[in-house]
Amino acid sequence: MHPVLRLSAAALGLGATLLPARAEEAVEVPDTVVQARRLDAARNTISPTLGATVSTLDRNAIEGLPQGVQAPINELLLTFPGVVQDSFGEIHIRGEHRNLQYRINGVTIPEGIQGFGAFLDARGVRSLSLLTGSLPAQFGYRTGGVVDVNLISGASNPGGWASIYGGSFRTFQPSIGYAGVFDGWDVFAMGTAKQSLQGIEPPTGSYDSIHNRTNQYRGLLSVSRPVTESTRISFIGGASANRFQMPNNPGQPQEYPVNGITDFDSARLNAHQWERNQFGIVALQGSEAALDWQVAGFARRSSTKYIPDVQGELAFNGVASGIQRLSQAAGVQADASYRLNAEHTLRFGLMTMAERVRAWNTSFVFPIDADGEVLDAQFPVINNNSRTSWLYGIYLQDEWRITDRFTLNFGLRGDYADQAVQAGQVSPRINAVWRPWDGTTLTLGYARYFTPPAQDLITPFTVGQFADTTGAPPGTTGATPRPERSNYFSAGISQRVTPELTLGSNAWYKQATDMLDLGQFGRALVFTPFNYARGQSYGIEFTGQWTTERLSVFANLTLSRATGTNIRSSQFNFDPEELSYIAGKYVRTDHDQLITASGGISYRPWEGARASATAFYGNGLRRGFANSEKQPAYATMNLGFAQEFRAYDGGAWTARVDLINVTDQVVQLRDGSGIGVGAPQFLPRRAIYAGLSRAF
Repeated sequence: MHPVLRLSAAALGLGATLLPARAEEAVEVPDTVVQARRLDAARNTISPTLGATVSTLDRNAIEGLPQGVQAPINELLLTFPGVVQDSFGEIHIRGEHRNLQYRINGVTIPEGIQGFGAFLDARGVRSLSLLTGSLPAQFGYRTGGVVDVNLISGASNPGGWASIYGGSFRTFQPSIGYAGVFDGWDVFAMGTAKQSLQGIEPPTGSYDSIHNRTNQYRGLLSVSRPVTESTRISFIGGASANRFQMPNNPGQPQEYPVNGITDFDSARLNAHQWERNQFGIVALQGSEAALDWQVAGFARRSSTKYIPDVQGELAFNGVASGIQRLSQAAGVQADASYRLNAEHTLRFGLMTMAERVRAWNTSFVFPIDADGEVLDAQFPVINNNSRTSWLYGIYLQDEWRITDRFTLNFGLRGDYADQAVQAGQVSPRINAVWRPWDGTTLTLGYARYFTPPAQDLITPFTVGQFADTTGAPPGTTGATPRPERSNYFSAGISQRVTPELTLGSNAWYKQATDMLDLGQFGRALVFTPFNYARGQSYGIEFTGQWTTERLSVFANLTLSRATGTNIRSSQFNFDPEELSYIAGKYVRTDHDQLITASGGISYRPWEGARASATAFYGNGLRRGFANSEKQPAYATMNLGFAQEFRAYDGGAWTARVDLINVTDQVVQLRDGSGIGVGAPQFLPRRAIYAGLSRAF
């Protein structure tokens, strides 16, 4: 298992009086707070991990990393083993492309039309966990990894803050939030904003990217109240609105004359993209005698709108596509745990979800005459469509405590997808957890997975509309993406060597039919799913943690391989020569990275202060014809320092400073080649940020 970093909860100081050490005080805790904590513990029994690989950052650990709670959640996940960094804020876990499930306080949130705008904010997170491996039967839908988020509440984290943070690339990030218990109501609310000249990874390695401004706004509200002594009702709602300019690559040759103009400047293109997400959860939770249960209704609305520079993109690409996607989903999730006796705990539940997807596409193209010459007379091709899909899932499992040291969890899960392709599967799951002696934990598991493609990303087959134009795709045939079916095996060991040192290792192997992958085909940052007829991924992770009162150190090393053969859906997006090559042999997936490593250190040199550092290494993502080559290896380092202090107003203040990419490495994640890779992308250059916050 990955270590749980446990540090003090603060950040930095600029002069003034340092905060004294906190003394333990006898405090009378209100009954509503006690009840909330008891129900929190009961909720955790509904969906335990039971043999899965779990990596966790609690609130103190998050604040102990460079940037702390100012860091995007996807960057926090990079501190976990098996997580590979990609462009546009994408991460890949154990050879998967997305296939991530987000759960907030135990309720699954349907994935949106994800791009590079995060819809969750670390400032509202009490703990962040990543579950991988052979997951128990309650986890379906997306199984490459489960990002489990527990939010701040008035019972667990009373109080509030106001903060500002910013620095390089004209970044400015204010935030405000408050949590408390008011007349029995547990309330948490927060809001943040961000503006920067470094919105996404630029296509060049220069320090200042061109046309790359972003404005981002996020808000979150969580409210809960006991209904009786054993039940409570809660509501969680959030929204985000993010606008990005599309960064330009200067000096590109113009391919097509537009209205007689042949000197378009690629540095002056003016395309941008909007991403909006809203979600809401209403949950009723109860705990009576041997039964713990939760029933939740959820809804999510997600949209992406890409607005092209029509004349400029026609000049350089021969096609300019305005793309808008809207996905609205709603459903019900019910989970329960029943302690049958001392040896057996039964868990069961169901989930059903409906999703309505709408797509509007207007592409301007040039016609091509009978001789293959391009005519300077662009015209629009319009393709609008919609569909409604349904997902159903049900599970039953038994946690059998055979002895005090050996537990076997086995179950069945049934899933059915009524989408562009109708399919279903019954999936067995089994996990064994053995603690042969104190400090040692061994796990062994198997899971059968059923993963439907994201319906909001499927592009209808419309090749005929683009015939004899500059917008014609490379191929002329294409099947609809279908669900992936896989067998997943995992094994792991965790060993507490000394009270300070814990070591661990986890291995996995996945064999898949219709293995899903995603590609960016076009300038808009909207991905398209496709299937390999067969695929596999396998690897091993090594983790370690050393923890003392003042010092915490962690390190992770992952060796991984992901391959696939014979692309059998969305084929029109691929060059026929590449398709023919892939049909006859296994090739690396574009997100495959053989070696990935991360590490960090946090040290408290004096009271209220904390110094931290993290480092990340990757030996390069895939590139070139059929992903036969790879990008150069890279290594980056980040530093942070935080200090609490008491100012003249008597308030508790925190100041921090962070240095990102300390050695100013020029890291090219992508070069624009490879299977489904749209454009070059570089990591941002060296940046320095500072912030100041006040608790109240």
